[in-house]
Amino acid sequence: MQVNEMTGLELMQAFAKGLFPRPGISNVMPMEVDTIEHGRVVFTATANQTHTNPMGGVHGGFAATVLDTVTGCATHTVLPAGESYGTTDLNIKMCRPLPFDQALYAEGKVINAGRNLVISEGTIRDEAGKIYAHATATCMIIRPS
Repeated sequence: MQVNEMTGLELMQAFAKGLFPRPGISNVMPMEVDTIEHGRVVFTATANQTHTNPMGGVHGGFAATVLDTVTGCATHTVLPAGESYGTTDLNIKMCRPLPFDQALYAEGKVINAGRNLVISEGTIRDEAGKIYAHATATCMIIRPS
């Protein structure tokens, strides 16, 4: 089956199974797929010393990128074949500093899927459920012309 013939859910599941090459961002941001469902994804993400900010902690861009990824991937799971998306708005709240070298769970969930926009939310939590960051995102649906 060709990529443009797959629903967003089928495409995300194929990526998770390793049927397609990993996106380049996964070389920079260590993320692994845990769960792919209709309207929901869970990844594990682990910050390392390459994600250090000038003060020696994990750069906020790490959380922003991970949250953009899971909210976008959750969005992708609700799209029909041939449609894609682009993030138009990402609002992030940092709740506490992210640790180095600790696997955290990043979950994205679709809140509302409309005709032209999909709204989702994402969280980064540790194994105990402690929240490190939260985001809401709006994605514009892109249809083939």
